[in-house]
Amino acid sequence: MDLIVDAQNLHAWYDSSHVLHGVDLQIAPGQTVGLLGRNGMGKSTLIRTLLGHVTQRDGHIGLFGQDMSRARPHEVARLGVAYVPEGRGVFPNLSVRENLIMAARRGRDGRNDWTYERVLDTFPRLAERVGNLGAQLSGGEQQMLSIGRALMTHPELIILDEATEGLAPLIVVEIWRVIGEIRASGMATLIVDRDYSKVLGHSDRAIVLEKGQVVLEGEAEAVAKAESLPAYLGV
Repeated sequence: MDLIVDAQNLHAWYDSSHVLHGVDLQIAPGQTVGLLGRNGMGKSTLIRTLLGHVTQRDGHIGLFGQDMSRARPHEVARLGVAYVPEGRGVFPNLSVRENLIMAARRGRDGRNDWTYERVLDTFPRLAERVGNLGAQLSGGEQQMLSIGRALMTHPELIILDEATEGLAPLIVVEIWRVIGEIRASGMATLIVDRDYSKVLGHSDRAIVLEKGQVVLEGEAEAVAKAESLPAYLGV
């Protein structure tokens, strides 16, 4: 099968600010890739460029064997890419149930294994709050809802941007458990998170960005042992 993501020589700008400088990124079916780097090094910009949110972009973006270099976000989503944004993006005036149901659709091959019931089984906290509005949930519960909603689109690739940012320790443990479950299910994943050791522990491959360029990449185990890693992550 074709690579899910085959991005080559990506450049991206915000007005006159040149953020990405010739980035390559490949993600194979079922593969989990960790995206690392200090704040402001281009991680979120790379994700937003792949998704079509950054309009000032150049380079090749291949998704599922199709040239999507100029695609818009809804076209990327329809191909089977789900996005859990840093701000979670929960609809505040819809209930937990409504937030989940409105996203539900079958996958590219007609799969329907991430049902409403399975999502609630995966996130018992949400099962207790199905009638609550998005605005009534804690930050951790909103993150669970955002992930659950993405899963209900049956994506081939799920992108998690700062999956555990600002969450309580017990919730963080829960989120990583679910990420492990997603990986075990064979769904491809792109993960950004500040806890680089957790990211590397849950990834097959990893890439490290420094000032919008890839400075380190390879098997996650090898990247974890790289002498230069602490310098690039500021640890």
